[in-house]
Amino acid sequence: MSHAALVIIGTGMAGIGLARALRRLGDTRSITLISADSGDDYSKPLLSTGFAKGLSPDTLAQRSAAELGEELNAEVVTHTQVSALDVDNKSVLLKNRLAPSHEKPGDENISYDTLVLATGAEPRVPFKITADVASRCFTINDLDDYRDFYAALGSHPARVAIIGAGLVGCEFANDLHAGGNHVSIIAPEGSLLPRLLPAPLGNALGDAFSDAGIRLHLGRSIDALAPGSSDGVELRLDNGDVVSADLVLMATGLIPRTALAEAAGLNVSPNGIQVDRQLRTSHPDIYALGDVACVDGVNAMYVQPLQACAKALAVTLAGTPTSVSFGAWPVIVKTPLLPVVAYPPQATPEYWRIEGEGSDISALAENKDGRLIGFALTGGCVRRKVELSRAAPALLG
Repeated sequence: MSHAALVIIGTGMAGIGLARALRRLGDTRSITLISADSGDDYSKPLLSTGFAKGLSPDTLAQRSAAELGEELNAEVVTHTQVSALDVDNKSVLLKNRLAPSHEKPGDENISYDTLVLATGAEPRVPFKITADVASRCFTINDLDDYRDFYAALGSHPARVAIIGAGLVGCEFANDLHAGGNHVSIIAPEGSLLPRLLPAPLGNALGDAFSDAGIRLHLGRSIDALAPGSSDGVELRLDNGDVVSADLVLMATGLIPRTALAEAAGLNVSPNGIQVDRQLRTSHPDIYALGDVACVDGVNAMYVQPLQACAKALAVTLAGTPTSVSFGAWPVIVKTPLLPVVAYPPQATPEYWRIEGEGSDISALAENKDGRLIGFALTGGCVRRKVELSRAAPALLG
């Protein structure tokens, strides 16, 4: 059994960001990062802008796992699944390595003084994908997923059906369309970005997409996926329509990866691993951050909260207990066809005050006292984001 003072499970922005923040503080403890994939260092937000720019997976990878380990003076264990946490003996139990045969297998167990769970979230697939179409169906949640989809896409324009009209679906739709592909969106909701935008603003984004040539099948569910011609897929909708595609991209939401924590007896909920303001779980030597963590009841799967957590936890682990707080940080949606900014209210608003016309719309969420509790902006109105962010309540004050 090997030992590290700090073990971090996950090499996404949260896990790597924490290790970097510790090293910037001068912390010299031994660190081991465990990755289920290649462990390459990359910026996840770039995954949904890469196809328009023709960026290869190797271009997106800023550092290999080996280079990352050298930079951080840390061990980076790649292609390794964690099978269980032994919290009583403070060790991490590893499954057999999935790495190429020429690599030396890693230890089966790693003990720790402090453990950080940065396992992120995984795509939610709401229906079974049968074997006859599985090779044409994809999710993109990390760089290895991007590699697979990039290879399948090839160098010629493809017909891509995106299932889901949320943030991931809309950003990839815009990006793939800008890359010259023929894109369709299928979703049961009646407008785009339903969790971020009131319907009039979602409809404005839908109009911009439709005008650009993206085909929308909203208010529709999928009855079946079946093999199509030329190794493609036919998506049969509940109204009898058939959408033909070369590739299907599933963008139906993310679920925090809490299974390890739950099996170890840590407090979890559907919103993630429950942590306090210092990101400590129900076990005193285990912390969590990033998409998997629900901080004092709030799970914000966006870059700014993640970065704030990494910075605060680094200071805590370096010896100065520090509580995290989130500002009124709006979500900037990467849809150049129509700029969108949203700061969704934490509670259902009493009233949405909608102003503007055409594609330039402001929607202000107000409580019963008329106080601003959230907002959504499209088109030229996105310039109001700074003004409104100053007036809105903090996400986690």
